[in-house]
Amino acid sequence: MAILHQAQLNPSKLELLSAFLPTVSGLDIAEGSELAVLGAYRFDDPAGEVGIEAHLLATGDGRTIHIPVTYRAAPLAGAEEWLVGTLEHSALGTRWVYSACGDPVYGPELMRTILTGGSEVKLEVLTSDGLVERENTVHVLGSGDSDAIVPELTFGGAVRSGADTIITVGTMTVAVHHIVDSSAATSLSCLAGTWPGSAEPIAIASVVAQETVNGS
Repeated sequence: MAILHQAQLNPSKLELLSAFLPTVSGLDIAEGSELAVLGAYRFDDPAGEVGIEAHLLATGDGRTIHIPVTYRAAPLAGAEEWLVGTLEHSALGTRWVYSACGDPVYGPELMRTILTGGSEVKLEVLTSDGLVERENTVHVLGSGDSDAIVPELTFGGAVRSGADTIITVGTMTVAVHHIVDSSAATSLSCLAGTWPGSAEPIAIASVVAQETVNGS
């Protein structure tokens, strides 16, 4: 479960991403391009320290962009190339925002979700009346099974490859698709998502290499 605060953000998430995405090679997003929010989903950090949120954005030319990010209370050492920027959170103070693919907390949670058939976490908003559930705008589902024996999931690094980012997690690699292709076939091992305007689940991350995970 992700607990959210009622807060003002400066800049907004969309403003921060709109400035960042034109700098990412392989996406072909021009500076000043109009981007519209389609929705977002979250994973939990097991340690409870890092916010993990992935955004789905629509471009003016009809493409769908998938950009996972992490929110941290302090800079992540050695991750300067993955820094999206900073924002001021009225409840939490300065947040350092990173492209999640280069953050050690994201890859293992993504892989765990895929292997175990997991989904996005529930959202709870902290209000003056207590916690209030917020409906998710994006629903994701891993292709695996809840009975799967999951190997050790240790972040091994990430590299950008065209419109994807390839993350090494333990003995496996997963491709996070930043340009979502609704016509592409859903792989046997992937994270698929639906959001407003998508009729069928679409692969937004695909395992490209893995060893046996069921102990056989």
